[in-house]
Amino acid sequence: QMGALDVKDKPNFPPPTPSSSSSSDPATTIQRRHSTLAMVKVGFVGWRGMVGSVLLERMMEEKDFDGSFEATFFTTSNVGGQGPNVGQSSPPLVDAFSIADLSAMDVVVSCQGGDYTNEVHPKLRQSGWKGYWIDAASALRMKDDAIIVLDPVNRAMIDKGLQDGIRDYVGGNCTVSLMLMALAGLFEKGWVEWMTSMTYQAASGAGAKNMRELVLQMEKLGAVDPALKNDRANILDLDRAITKVYQEDSFPKENFGAPLAGALIPWIDKAMENGQTKEEWKGIAETNKILGTSQTIPIDGQCVRIGAMRCHSQAITIKLKQDVPMDQIEAAIASHNQWVRVIPNTKESTVAELSPAVVNGKLIVPVGRLRKMTLGPEYLTCFTVGDQLLWGAAEPVRRMLKIVLCHMEGKRWQ
Repeated sequence: QMGALDVKDKPNFPPPTPSSSSSSDPATTIQRRHSTLAMVKVGFVGWRGMVGSVLLERMMEEKDFDGSFEATFFTTSNVGGQGPNVGQSSPPLVDAFSIADLSAMDVVVSCQGGDYTNEVHPKLRQSGWKGYWIDAASALRMKDDAIIVLDPVNRAMIDKGLQDGIRDYVGGNCTVSLMLMALAGLFEKGWVEWMTSMTYQAASGAGAKNMRELVLQMEKLGAVDPALKNDRANILDLDRAITKVYQEDSFPKENFGAPLAGALIPWIDKAMENGQTKEEWKGIAETNKILGTSQTIPIDGQCVRIGAMRCHSQAITIKLKQDVPMDQIEAAIASHNQWVRVIPNTKESTVAELSPAVVNGKLIVPVGRLRKMTLGPEYLTCFTVGDQLLWGAAEPVRRMLKIVLCHMEGKRWQ
């Protein structure tokens, strides 16, 4: 377990020393081989799971399975079975624990989870495999020889890593990625002195079983006496009935450990020695690694699980280094990337556009409730929401695969 990061310490985040550009460089060798000979082989692991399913869905939407690479689908439980229909023929499913079969791939994309990565990745590297490993899990994020990927936020770092021979690329924490997609323009300007993020995280962040359990909890609450839902009924009777349902032994809470429907759980992930949860620690650790900061930007907050299905929200307080006019702040946010949206700070716009129900399944990342705080002109607050399974998980992995494939052809994607 990683220890808490002291904000006074300068993080050791820069990429390792560049590798030689000679033909002995494994990455250069792979690139040269596939610029002249065989089609690039890409292996997919964990494609049946929640993040993997969204990844394949996005790749199909963008027509990424265009015949430019040979896809092989791996499995942990159904070797020899039928692979997914991605618009091109694929061989039978291959054993995801077979180092020999994995080592035949030029690129491995894993959405199988951290336990799988911890078991297989070291063995694969020890076997001499020099291909690219692209992972949605957290296991490798803080390794010195891995880059947390979030194109377009840290594309320059990704490109440098590829040139330097880095071969492990990992998607970041969901709330960190969504926060940076929303507010990267402020970091890019160098305006952020410190930040707090109070998160409202959806059930999807805990996994598919938890999402189903949330729906089951909703069903239980909705099954109370219909007469109590009548407008003429005493609302306190309905309230008491709901409370009684929560207290029943049969109330489904095996995964969450507590009611989430109509409630919340102010704890996510493991406990750290300093009182943070690991989810809260990731805010400072991963943000600074993604940005490649030379001096740590302090970031802290509380991470809370709420009864939304798949979109994470965050209420953010930012201490600016100086008093920046609001029009410049909004312009910096809105101009950073094509997916961020600045929402006017009105009730009508907030209710209509700044909600998990609106953002679900979309790539847009709205930022609203933007205003200076009464604490002083250098204090900014905002609220942002984004789809945890898209920019918070699958989309950075998809984009990294595109970047790697183009790099192997000696090209630059976008």
